[in-house]
Amino acid sequence: MRINVYVPLVLSALLAAVSPAIGKHLAPATATRALTLAAVLSAVSTTWALLLLSATLITEAPPVEAHARADGRHLAEPVPEAVAYAAALALAVAAYRLHRVLRAQLTLRRTLRRLCEGHPSGGELIVIDSPVAEAFAIPGTPGRILASTAMLSALQPAERRVLLAHERAHLTHHHALLSAGTALAAAANPLLRPLHTTVTFLIERWADEHAAHSVGDRDTTARALARAALTAHNRRPADRLAFTDHTVTRRIAALRTSPPPDLRAIGAAVLALGAFAALGAADATSDFMELLARALTC
Repeated sequence: MRINVYVPLVLSALLAAVSPAIGKHLAPATATRALTLAAVLSAVSTTWALLLLSATLITEAPPVEAHARADGRHLAEPVPEAVAYAAALALAVAAYRLHRVLRAQLTLRRTLRRLCEGHPSGGELIVIDSPVAEAFAIPGTPGRILASTAMLSALQPAERRVLLAHERAHLTHHHALLSAGTALAAAANPLLRPLHTTVTFLIERWADEHAAHSVGDRDTTARALARAALTAHNRRPADRLAFTDHTVTRRIAALRTSPPPDLRAIGAAVLALGAFAALGAADATSDFMELLARALTC
């Protein structure tokens, strides 16, 4: 097989390497969407490339070898046998990691939905009487926002509006799905783990910018985030979309500056990396089909 089968792996590493810079210089909404879609494309392409590499072991199968010898043909080794076995092992590890992440995501979703039980179905906000200061979004149909009395009492009225606008952004823009998408992509392809970290941060930045726009005051948004962070106890399940999580200091610093530009050309370039990975996998598929045809031709 030609080198194109390895293109998805190379582009995955490149995508992960450039993701922090993309997140720093591009509007959070655009960066999040572009990086998430590119990550999913890259993960699917990489998984398919590994499947193709491991499938080349078919030429080593005794019936195929016997059939070729009977016809007086010699089957060339498409990739080194060690590479094919390594690809098969990587696929098995990826399947295990995907199972664990998917199970964790489903468990988290059930846990969050249980928090809504016993509360009136109408209304967006659920207030719980708790000394633990926390607030987070609960995705679903409908989505809900849970906030503790300790968190609400720690904030000024304008700051409460910031908190609610932030969590509402998580629900409106389906941030839980974006986070889950990059988590699954990183599980399938560990090279993408830095990208998942970047997207997790960008999701919170996106919600911060949404809140700042909603209340019309970036300073109030930064102050609300700082006050909530000082008050909150960091006792959250993994991947919960909470107001005070994920590098609060960097988020406050970003709110003290002008909003980043929405350079869609950069977003398109990020998507191109994912698309090129898919094209490499498609080209490798064509190579594999030719290989299979030669191996099975009478």
